[in-house]
Order: sequence, then structure tokens, then C-alpha cells
Amino acid sequence: MTASVSTLPVQRRPYTRGTSLPDVMQQRIVVLDGAMGTMIQRYKLTEADYRGSRFGAHHKDLKGNNELLQLTRPEVIAEMHEQYLQAGADLIETNTFGATTVAQEDYDLPELAREMNLEGARLAKALALKYSTPDKPRWVAGAIGPTPRTASISPDVNDPGARNVDFETLRQAYLEQAQALMEGGCDVFLVETIFDTLNAKAAIYALDELFDTTGERLPIIISGTVTDASGRILSGQTVGAFWASVRHAHPLAIGLNCALGATLMRPYIEELSKIAGDTFISCYPNAGLPNPMSDTGFDETPPITGGLVEEFAKAGFLNIAGGCCGTTPDHIAEIAKRVSAYRPRCLHEGTKGFLSALDQAA
Repeated sequence: MTASVSTLPVQRRPYTRGTSLPDVMQQRIVVLDGAMGTMIQRYKLTEADYRGSRFGAHHKDLKGNNELLQLTRPEVIAEMHEQYLQAGADLIETNTFGATTVAQEDYDLPELAREMNLEGARLAKALALKYSTPDKPRWVAGAIGPTPRTASISPDVNDPGARNVDFETLRQAYLEQAQALMEGGCDVFLVETIFDTLNAKAAIYALDELFDTTGERLPIIISGTVTDASGRILSGQTVGAFWASVRHAHPLAIGLNCALGATLMRPYIEELSKIAGDTFISCYPNAGLPNPMSDTGFDETPPITGGLVEEFAKAGFLNIAGGCCGTTPDHIAEIAKRVSAYRPRCLHEGTKGFLSALDQAA
């Protein structure tokens, strides 16, 4: 059954000319927030925190279902958003990475996916509006994660043709998620941590369906994950092939996040910066490699991560900079300070990406 899509107009903040996200990205490097999971771990929440009073009798353990926290501990998620906004983030992500029916099936809570997205977007939007000023507007990115299932890779080494999810199931899950995020007031969709391009295509297809139905088109940022030194995402594509597979979506930005620290990510961001001439480039690496002895579980301090991201900005690779696993508000503050000294990467002249599409629509 196809998810129902609301056709009611979404109330959004009116921007004056030059203050929309695409406008600002042409003026300076935009700062994205850091890791939600790392921050949640710092709070040392218990099973009781995740359950609250509402889910006290649920038959499965719920600790680790971070998306449930906007329903049971919204003040904790709000505090994390505020810390990133205070650190200088221009763009904050909703706490909805795993808020799809597909991901929530692991907890036997697929029926909560819509509510999780709606409340997650509303929560982030209220704080973005609170911290916005005429000189520094803030935006909300509706976070759309890859789901824990892959449409391209067999989960069974003895059966290469086996799959644990199909395109249609993913499309329906992403459509429901995107509709709720839009209704909650997100300003941009962030399809992130992509390890399977077919999963990403299902998300892009669902977003196009939503835009066609509502008559409103929001910008899309697409972020893949290079899993190792091979320079490929898990489903086997090189960075160049990945870009070729998703460029038809005319994203506002294409980039990479997670898996690697900035040092190992550099050649792939540089390659994207060269070949994706008609769109902006985003980069939000992990804080280095995993390190169980550190407070964040990763080995880079804020000055180290900030310095590495600064090198990307100095080289002219970046339009959006932030952090993924292991990064904290201190990392984001350091990144914001360091990249502010550099101009954003310029698009190639005569390109036909998202900005050209906006001009044509106007």
C-alpha cells in the first residue's frame, strides 16, 4: 500500500533575498552539526530513559533506539541541538537517522516511524528559529539514514541472490519518513551515510514523489560513505560512479561522511570536488579512528579534526563542513572557527544543478 501524502502547504520561515541556504552557501562555508549518537552516549541513558512511561511494558529492549528519545526524553535531544547551535552550527540534523519503518522493525515499533520524524523535525525547527538572527540564519536538515538493510548485497554468503529488503519496501518507508519531516518543518533533506546506492535511489525516488504530490521542492543533500582504502562504498561503487548514479536528483550538495576520519577521506573529497562541478560539496568526517580509551570513542581531539577540515577549506574543496561519529560541540566550534577564514568552493560556470533549477522555477 502506498503511503498517504498530505497536500497541505507547509508553513516555513520567510527568508529575505540572500538568506536562504543556497544563497548563503555561495557566500561562505556552512557549518553542519556533529554526532548525535556520540552525544547520547555521554548522557549514559538507561533502559528506563528510553522507555519512559509510555513504553514501560514493551516486550523488547529499547536502549539504543535513539530515535525514540524525542518521544520519551525530548529535553535531552533539545539540549544536544542547542549545544551544537551554540557551537556555531548553521545546519542541524533531526534525530531521525533510524526513524523508518524498516529500521524500527528491529524494535517492533514500525508504527512509530511517522511520529518520530514529525516530532524530531518540530523539535529541531523550534530551536533553529530560536537561534536564528538576520546575520546568521539557522536551518534544519531532515536526516534520512540508509536503514540496517541493503537492497544490493546478500546477507547470506551462501546465497548471493538473497536480499532482506526490496526497493518498494524502502520507497514506502522513505516516503513516510520524508512526508513527516516536511510536515515538521525541515528546510532540506539529508540522505546520508549511504553504503548502498540502490537504497539511496529509493530515497530519491520517494522524495521526488513527495515533491510532485505536495508541489513543494526542498533541497537535497546526498552523502555517501567510503568504507575503506579501496575508495568504494560498500555496494562496490567508486566515488565517481556513485556521483554518476545520483546526479540526476540535482542535489544541492554531494559529499561524504562517516567511516573514515578526515585524513583518509581527503582524496575522495578532492575527487568529488573536481568531478561534481554543478553542485556544492559537503564533508563531515568521523573524529579519526575508533579509540575506546577516549571520552568520545574516537581518537581525534577538536583541534586535530578542526585542523584537518581547515585544510580541506583552504584547498577549496568545501561548501558544507561538519562532523560525524565521535565529534562533539567542541569539535564543531573548532571547525566553525577555522573554516570561517576561507571562501566556499565555487561552482563551475554554466552548470545545471540545483541552483539553475531554482532560477528556472523562479
